[in-house]
Amino acid sequence: MSSIIKPLADRVVAVREEAQAKTASGIYLPDTAKEKPVIAVVKAIGPDVKSLKLGDKIIYREYSTTDLKIDGKEYLIIKEEDVLATL
Repeated sequence: MSSIIKPLADRVVAVREEAQAKTASGIYLPDTAKEKPVIAVVKAIGPDVKSLKLGDKIIYREYSTTDLKIDGKEYLIIKEEDVLATL
């Protein structure tokens, strides 16, 4: 994958995980949230990224990405500053 997309500067390439309707503690998450955080796995890292590494699960704002589809697979390009947390 990393040979297909090489992120520049402080960007990462990630693959979105399926959104869960319920947390591990049993709290149901509403579908009506305007900008619901979502989870993805980091697949490639730009040279200026300082806080993330390959394979990290990240939480990011849903509308802060650039979405790509290459060979039928969907990828996200996310600025490091738009990553809210790691899991």
